[in-house]
Amino acid sequence: MIQNAEQAQEAVRATRYPPNGIRGVGSALARASRWNRVPNYLQACRQPDVRAGADRNPRGVKNLDAILEVEGVDGVFIGPADLSADMGFAGNPQHPEVQRTIDDAIARIRAAGKAPGILMAQQELAQHYLASGALFVAVGVDTTLLVRAADSLLSSFKQDKPAEQPSQGVY
Repeated sequence: MIQNAEQAQEAVRATRYPPNGIRGVGSALARASRWNRVPNYLQACRQPDVRAGADRNPRGVKNLDAILEVEGVDGVFIGPADLSADMGFAGNPQHPEVQRTIDDAIARIRAAGKAPGILMAQQELAQHYLASGALFVAVGVDTTLLVRAADSLLSSFKQDKPAEQPSQGVY
């Protein structure tokens, strides 16, 4: 979780190759180079964009404007589960105070000319964030989707037993 401008600067450095950063140059092992299949990758690669997860706690929200000023931070991904827990509303990212904080963060990120993003599997809230200006919204989690499909398949073979009720997680 990025909580201040200094951490954002370190995150940017971690995504850039020397001399502009500290990212390892082992391109034969990297997906970015398609495992060394991109001709002249090291000579031709451009610096990647950075998505800084600043809004996962109140400290990141407090320092959001300074984080947005860091060169190389192109967007901020909001983590509503972590943010709501840190604000004292664990498991309740729908709480009005959390919603106000998220909406304010999205507006500030857009005003800075950056891309706000968020993870929200609840369809109504995902639509709300899109309407509020979020430019990228993750609407599902691969492991959750896999478990739901497995539970559905299992229930078709165990019709005499009720399906297990999942915990009340955020996603």
